[in-house]
Amino acid sequence: MSGLRVVVTGATGRMGGAVVEAAAERGHEVVAVTETAPMDVPDVDETFAGSDLRAALEDADVLVDFTVPEASLDYVSTAAEAGVPCVVGTTGFGEEGTSRLREASGRVPVLKAANFARGVQALLRAVHAAVDALPGYDIELTETHHNGKRDAPSGTALTVLDEIDDARGDDPERVYGREGEQPREDGEVGVHVRRAGDVRGEHEVLLAGNEEVLTLAHRAESRGVWAAGSLDAAEWLVGRTPGYYGFGDVLGGERT
Repeated sequence: MSGLRVVVTGATGRMGGAVVEAAAERGHEVVAVTETAPMDVPDVDETFAGSDLRAALEDADVLVDFTVPEASLDYVSTAAEAGVPCVVGTTGFGEEGTSRLREASGRVPVLKAANFARGVQALLRAVHAAVDALPGYDIELTETHHNGKRDAPSGTALTVLDEIDDARGDDPERVYGREGEQPREDGEVGVHVRRAGDVRGEHEVLLAGNEEVLTLAHRAESRGVWAAGSLDAAEWLVGRTPGYYGFGDVLGGERT
C-alpha cells in the first residue's frame, strides 16, 4: 500500500527515526512529531511539536508511536479523538496504561505489540509448542538489549513469559535473577536481563530436563526489522473497525 499520510511520534528517537526512514522508502507521506519544538528531520514532509499533535493529525491515515508510556498515552488519546488509527510499539505500560489503550480502541483501531519482528511471532509459536510438548522441564528466559533501554524485562520478554504461562496452563513464579543461596524451585521460570552496548534485541528460552536441553532464540540485527513490521501493521490497520489488535492479527495468526 502506498500514499498513506503517516504520523510518526518520537521521530528523532532510535525507533522513530527508523520508522520515518522506512515509511519514506515505501512512498508514504511522513509527518514527524518531536518532543518539543519542531526540528529538521530527514525524509519528512512536515514536522510538529508534540504539543501540536492535533494539527499534525489533520488528514492523517495512521499514527505510529515509539516513545515512552506517558507520552504514548497522551498521543493515542489525541489520535482517538481525531479518529486516527494507532500503531503502538512503546513498551513498559502498567495495567492502567494498558486499560487506557483499550479504552481508546473503542473509538479507533489500536494495534499494540511489544515486537514487530516476524521472527518473534514464529518464536512465540515455537515456545508454546515446546512448552506444551515438554511438561515438567525447567524453563529459563534470557533477554539482552542496548544499554539505553529503560524497561526491564523487555516487553517482548514479558510476551514470551505470558506465552509460557498459557502453554503450561498455570501461573508459575517468575524469579528475576538469582543471588546467594537460592536453589531452583519446581515450576518456577527464571528471567535474566542484560543491558550492554548497542545490542538491538536478543531473546532466548532454554528448556532443560530428561538429560536434554532445547534452546529457542531470536536476534534482531537492526531496528529496521521492527520499523518494517510496524509499517506492515499500519498499512493493515487503516480501514479496520475500532478494536484492540496485535501483530499476530496482521500475520494471520493468534499470537500478538
